[in-house]
Amino acid sequence: MKHIICIALLALSLTSFSQTKVGTVNNEYILTQMPEIKGVEEKLKVYSVELDSTIQAKYEAYRVVVEDYNKKEEEGMNDVMKKIKQKEIIDLEEDLKKLQQNSSKMLQIQQEEYLRPLYNKIGTALEAIVKEEGYTQVFDENNSIIYIDPRFDLTLKVLKRLGIEIKENAEVIPEENPGN
Repeated sequence: MKHIICIALLALSLTSFSQTKVGTVNNEYILTQMPEIKGVEEKLKVYSVELDSTIQAKYEAYRVVVEDYNKKEEEGMNDVMKKIKQKEIIDLEEDLKKLQQNSSKMLQIQQEEYLRPLYNKIGTALEAIVKEEGYTQVFDENNSIIYIDPRFDLTLKVLKRLGIEIKENAEVIPEENPGN
């Protein structure tokens, strides 16, 4: 009886093991192939230019206040006005430093906002493939996977589902295998 239970458990575990299907996908590659990426890149360039011009405008305002302070100091400014102008200069310096420090964070946040719909589109296509073909796990190739069996790479299937043709000059084209 003990042997029958062991054999039954072994058979059950082998059955559940054979039901596991793992796939990989390269989201970054798919993203570079999507026609919408050009619009995202253009929007990011515009946003970056706007950030730079905002920083330049703040710097110019700061420079004008400092020049005005120096000019008035040479002409003889009273202590009350001197303190007010010094405070104004310090405040402008702090604003300028904060803006410079936060500009890269702001650009990154904006990039994530622009890319979110594209990642959602990839996710929807991938989800349909996963359901149709019975994958139990899918890993992104760019997250340090040590070995990837190309038969389980879903990148080309996601591109096909999205109706995107692979460009000849693409940097890295995953291998297309009959297992796909």
